[in-house]
Amino acid sequence: MKAKDIRELGAVEITARIAELERERFNLLFRGATEPLSNPLRLRSIRRDIARLQTVLAQKASATEAAR
Repeated sequence: MKAKDIRELGAVEITARIAELERERFNLLFRGATEPLSNPLRLRSIRRDIARLQTVLAQKASATEAAR
């Protein structure tokens, strides 16, 4: 997911997407502990997507505070 696409989302949608990716990450970590993953690099992409989402969310929060 690109940062440009994320910036078009609202704060509620970003938070929902973070929760969804955290659940997927947990499931992959759990499954990876018991069996080999078919695509282990998916964990890396999920982690980076979560970081991007959190960064944009923080930028939006600071922008609203600066506007006050």
